[in-house]
Amino acid sequence: MIGQDRAHAELKVLITGAIGFVGPYLVEALRRTLGREVLIVSTALTGEEHPLLGGVFALDVTDKAAVGEMIRRVGPTHVVHLAGLAATTAANANAALAWQVHVFGTLNIANAILEHAPRCVLLSVGSGQVYGASARSGVPLSEAAVLAPTNTYEVTKAAGDLAVGALAGRGLACVRLRPFNHTGPGQTGDFVIPSFAMQIARIEAGLQRPVLKVGNLEAERDFLDVRDVVAAYALAVAKSDLIAPGTILNVASGVPRRIQSILDRLMALSRVPISTKIDSTRMRPSETPRYVGDATAAKKLLGWSPQIEFDVTLAAVLDDCRSRVAAQG
Repeated sequence: MIGQDRAHAELKVLITGAIGFVGPYLVEALRRTLGREVLIVSTALTGEEHPLLGGVFALDVTDKAAVGEMIRRVGPTHVVHLAGLAATTAANANAALAWQVHVFGTLNIANAILEHAPRCVLLSVGSGQVYGASARSGVPLSEAAVLAPTNTYEVTKAAGDLAVGALAGRGLACVRLRPFNHTGPGQTGDFVIPSFAMQIARIEAGLQRPVLKVGNLEAERDFLDVRDVVAAYALAVAKSDLIAPGTILNVASGVPRRIQSILDRLMALSRVPISTKIDSTRMRPSETPRYVGDATAAKKLLGWSPQIEFDVTLAAVLDDCRSRVAAQG
């Protein structure tokens, strides 16, 4: 098992991609689960002083030398690797960058751990999207489902995931996490729920005509609150001593939610009447009708299950979008 003789050592968690959507939530979850005294080193592509994270160190995961030096200098007990292109559209639009970040960046982290901090546990955050065409079965996908990526985002995430798994055989202490769709306050409009919510907020503020532009509303997806997702990550850190190297864990609700029903619930929270209009640029003709995960393994190994009601999540996203619109003046 990973690190079983290190139970009482000081925990030092290094996070890559810490200033993205998930990072600040993860930091709070780690402190809540491991104690406020846990040492957290936040890194991102550009170093900065972050209002929630404090000092963030610059780290380009595609720079092998820089990654090696960071791991050597910090000597982490755990690395949570979040760095990546979050949106499918961004990865598909820049395949070369996606391969560099998702595959070679991940390998840089993994190899630096093997060389400079061999007792460190890597928690590699991939994506539930790696199952790709396997989702067309319509059944909840377990970790045993075949990886069948259908686009650049999916194939680069799958390749990075497989690369980490292969290095477990060379002694890399690692857990591969495959989160399904997650949302919450602070997520960008590149994702469906904040896209709807931001349009509603702008309409309420009189900044947009009362017509909400939509894409495919028939698709069903597995959605989680980001706070539930990072709770799973924090538990994986806390229980890494009990997890076999290379273990894969889906982080999913197991509940398929139709996009139309999500829109209806958000529209019910609107303060003004709104109509909808199909926007052809938002349509994805090859979209898989249902994509849902099975997180039985995470529940068994981590004692994890989603805790936040979906309506609470939707209301929080909408309120956050209202605040952002108001702040823009």
